[in-house]
Amino acid sequence: MDQIDKQILFFLQNQARISMTELGKCVGLSQPAVTERVRRMEEKGIIKEYRTIISPEKIGKDSAAYMLFQTRDCLAFLDFVHASPHVAECHRISGEHSYLLKVVTESTRTLEEFGNQCDKYGTYTILIVMSSPINHRNLIPSLEDARKVD
Repeated sequence: MDQIDKQILFFLQNQARISMTELGKCVGLSQPAVTERVRRMEEKGIIKEYRTIISPEKIGKDSAAYMLFQTRDCLAFLDFVHASPHVAECHRISGEHSYLLKVVTESTRTLEEFGNQCDKYGTYTILIVMSSPINHRNLIPSLEDARKVD
């Protein structure tokens, strides 16, 4: 992966709907050349998918929390979290706890109800998100930011 590929990834992670023509202009390549590079990165799995980021608050999901979960019945627990509309992320972790969940609900009351449903699968600690000073960070920095680090 060269600098041009990194530039392409930088622009795509900030605006996945950018046209190939516009992306080509941004990185100094023709539309066919940039399209081919993007296709190759998709085939190699560097670009896994394209997503829309939705504002939870705008769709009535005003409560976010992380749950550290300890369970001995991983399969039943995973069936439960796969079926739950409140679980936004689930990560298997090492240490005292088995899983880290990101849970997004309509309210703290709904979060409490979700916790009550979790009781039969093990023990947990709920960490309520009060604010998110860094909600999302790009994996590929801008060229200027990358030069500042070097």
